Amino acid sequence: MKPYPHHAWNRLIGVPVEIRKDAEVVRAGVVDDAMPVPAALWLAADASGGRALFTAAEGYEAWIRPQALDGTLCYKMAADQLHGAPTLGR
Repeated sequence: MKPYPHHAWNRLIGVPVEIRKDAEVVRAGVVDDAMPVPAALWLAADASGGRALFTAAEGYEAWIRPQALDGTLCYKMAADQLHGAPTLGR
């Protein structure tokens, strides 16, 4: 399934995302913490870099990619089921 921008950043905590600016992916990782609206989010530290802050005011967007889940709730976003999933782009 194709990725799409998600605007409720505070609902993405624990979810793998792609951070984009000007249509380019600048980093992919798991959201560590976020503010609503969107205003700002932090990606957790991983092999590609330390903990990083991205803000909507600077033009960053958080994109998600729907993933098939086990069970009868296929393709529904659930942070608790996606937590620990590999980051996008690997």
